[in-house]
Amino acid sequence: MIRKTDLPADARRDTLAVREGLPRTEWGENSEALFITSSFVHPDAETAARRFANEEEAFVYSRFSNPTVTMMERRLAALEGTSGCIGTASGMSAILLLVLGLLKGGDHVVCSRSVFGSTIKLFQDFAKFGIETTFVSQTEVAQWRDAMRPNTKLLFAETPSNPLTETCDIRALAEIAHAGGAKLAVDNCFCTPALQRPVEFGADFVVHSGTKFLDGQGRVVAGAVCGPAEAIDGQLVPVMRSAGMALSPFNAWVVLKGLETLSIRLKAQSERALALARWLEAHPAVERVYHPGLESHPQHALAMAQQDGCGGAVVSFIARGERAGAFAVIDATRICSITSNLGDTKTTITHPASTSHGRLSEDQRQAAGITQGMIRVAVGLEDIEDLKADLARGLDQLKLA
Repeated sequence: MIRKTDLPADARRDTLAVREGLPRTEWGENSEALFITSSFVHPDAETAARRFANEEEAFVYSRFSNPTVTMMERRLAALEGTSGCIGTASGMSAILLLVLGLLKGGDHVVCSRSVFGSTIKLFQDFAKFGIETTFVSQTEVAQWRDAMRPNTKLLFAETPSNPLTETCDIRALAEIAHAGGAKLAVDNCFCTPALQRPVEFGADFVVHSGTKFLDGQGRVVAGAVCGPAEAIDGQLVPVMRSAGMALSPFNAWVVLKGLETLSIRLKAQSERALALARWLEAHPAVERVYHPGLESHPQHALAMAQQDGCGGAVVSFIARGERAGAFAVIDATRICSITSNLGDTKTTITHPASTSHGRLSEDQRQAAGITQGMIRVAVGLEDIEDLKADLARGLDQLKLA
């Protein structure tokens, strides 16, 4: 039996973020141990046989069971409020694992058309295996309901969306899914459990790209699926054992340590993001700003209710001058990192239409609201006045043009 940490049953979320995992080893380390090993030794052949047959709980092989990965999984599950979690090699492999574990040929998926570009491509690729996907508006609940079929088994949403920060009504989508005998999965990458816990609104599964805010410093690639332990162990772990999209122990350890500061980081970054969004709204070279914390955001009230009253750390805006204008603003920055990753303590800036959503057709981008003038800024922990000045270098030139 793999032991559990000896924490009070009523330990609160910030305490769990620092303490949940596995008990210390016999050496009494204070920082969690990193187990870099591919396999584990058994006392005898009979015990090994029982463990490989899942008749005795133990660590067997790091493709599907490792103490460091288990620590990360238990901590993230505690933060999300789920009984189970499985770490994966990336956020995209988390979605792949979820679909391979839950669905089969002939099943149907309803998915927001506003999700991450690679997520759209992945669901489109599932069609070759007989799993069809209908893409609908992120925010129009009626479209989700109308898209349901007798063979619909999964609803998939990302809220807030990337890059427009559109917010869907998780509770409404959960009711639609469950009424049709389907499950609801929510990509919680932008908010993380520090701001939003989808299972509290009825979601069945929560998907993460640990590469983003969970790590928090742009060091590793990682992913996870949180959900009921019986589904994780019964449907997802068997796929992991065969397919092997495993999270490495080192990457799991980095994310594990990142979770310790997740709450204070994300709240500080969100405060800066809202301040930046308000400043951008007042700039004459900016046509529109997208941030859930703004009163002008179409789903502002819903976002505040679902996200602990916080808008998150991502701001998108449309600069004057279409693609050329957006490139001019990006190229004028000296502090922001020009990269498509997000969730870092360093502010990143990117042009979604040519990077994160570059593999989509122009029609698909337009349907998702991603124009050539759009810029996405994932706000870090730099001084907000320095970030304003960094963006002003390019925006002020557009104003004068």
